[in-house]
Amino acid sequence: MWTLGANILDLSESPMLVRQAENVLSILEFFAARKAPATVAEVMAHFDWPRSSTFNIVSTLAEKGYLYEPRTRGAYYPTPRWLAMAQAVSEAEPLPDALLRAIDRLGDETGETVWIAGASGLSVVVLAVRESPQLVRYAAQTGTRLPIHVTGSGQALLARMPEAERDALLRRVRYVKYNRTTPMDADTVRAQIAEAEARGWFMSASAYSSDLGGVALPVRIGGRVFAVTAAGPEPRVLPRMPEIGAMIRAALVEECGEAALEAPVTA
Repeated sequence: MWTLGANILDLSESPMLVRQAENVLSILEFFAARKAPATVAEVMAHFDWPRSSTFNIVSTLAEKGYLYEPRTRGAYYPTPRWLAMAQAVSEAEPLPDALLRAIDRLGDETGETVWIAGASGLSVVVLAVRESPQLVRYAAQTGTRLPIHVTGSGQALLARMPEAERDALLRRVRYVKYNRTTPMDADTVRAQIAEAEARGWFMSASAYSSDLGGVALPVRIGGRVFAVTAAGPEPRVLPRMPEIGAMIRAALVEECGEAALEAPVTA
């Protein structure tokens, strides 16, 4: 399977990172991958954490109702409380049905992985994914964060920001060379956005992940801006970019209405 590999956005050096919060999220991801109960010793061994710290985190989660002991005493597993809370959050601000229909349709039409993304500070966050059935494919995951200025998804979202907001964000970006076509300054990002607007679709090719090509369009629904992206192995996607861009536009126009694509930016 073709995946994001080593280019997952690394937040470990972020000054805003709270270690205890990171550890709690790591435990949840651990159980999601393991799909079976685990003892404190197994959690400790997996993360190479001190026993006291591991015990304190697991005990706190169990006390709060987020972990329980389903069979053998001392082996823990997440409770449905996580799901209940996630559903409550999702129901409060769900993704538009029209967009979910669009990515289902585009998954069939393009044969590539298609996703919906939104902006979060200096990152673009994957919100929903329709994964390609092909053996060699882009394995996007809900919750994946990528630098907003680098990818087609991110630049599509930047294009629908007020100019002053976009300029302020680009001043805060750390221009790191992720891959061979990574834009290395704000002027390059602005130029790429202008080219994409003139072309009618946004794209990236080995700008962040090696050998990944993607096509994206922004869409505004109910005051919220999203990007819809189709991506896959660069050799397969690059020759089809105009075709894929037209497919995305047609699906969004049909499902969301043309005004959603052409919504003007307000200063």
